[in-house]
Amino acid sequence: MVLTTSPETRIRALTLDLDDTLWPIWPAIERAETALRDWLARHAPRTAARFDRAAMRTVREAVAAEHPTLAHDLSAQRRLAIARMLAAGGDDPGLVEPAFDVFFAARQQVDFYEDALPALRRLAARWPVLALSNGNADIERIGVGQCFVGSLGAREVGVGKPDARIFAAACERLGCAPGEVLHIGDDLRLDVQGALAAGLQAAWIRRGADAAPVDAPCWHGPDLGALADALGA
Repeated sequence: MVLTTSPETRIRALTLDLDDTLWPIWPAIERAETALRDWLARHAPRTAARFDRAAMRTVREAVAAEHPTLAHDLSAQRRLAIARMLAAGGDDPGLVEPAFDVFFAARQQVDFYEDALPALRRLAARWPVLALSNGNADIERIGVGQCFVGSLGAREVGVGKPDARIFAAACERLGCAPGEVLHIGDDLRLDVQGALAAGLQAAWIRRGADAAPVDAPCWHGPDLGALADALGA
């Protein structure tokens, strides 16, 4: 499907997913989990001895399953997981916040896809771009805040993608009608189907996907650079 900039569907602004669209998420999470465990080994050794990285992740997954109402707030889930581990290890519960701070700082250390930054700068030079994420990446701490007019996360809205309310909030923040906003992301359900159902246009970044054609009701391509080319940015 070809993107169009005809008067009827003119793109006035962009919303952009972050994790797995600009950078791969799992290397960042693994780095953050390692940093957290190293910190626990110094400050909460009993907890560190009880929980290796695999066990830490099991606790985190259990917390997510037990608290579905926190699905939009990954930071709250992580804090609860840290608190649970400290309690099981018999260490000071007051260490939750400094431990989370260590995790969160390391989580912002991301490795951009090769095409991502050049393409992001091209897009930002032509349209206002709003970061729209279910995660807790911080565009200022990561160092790309200048490419965005702002960011909107699931934690702030209270719901995440594909819920139409987060897309509506993004359009309101941008001062645009939904049909004037192009949402860009890597996830077919969360990003593409969610955006289209909310009335936005959508572009699907299919990194690492095979070349087989797909029946997608939107533009789709291998990376953000290909999208910038398609848009004439």
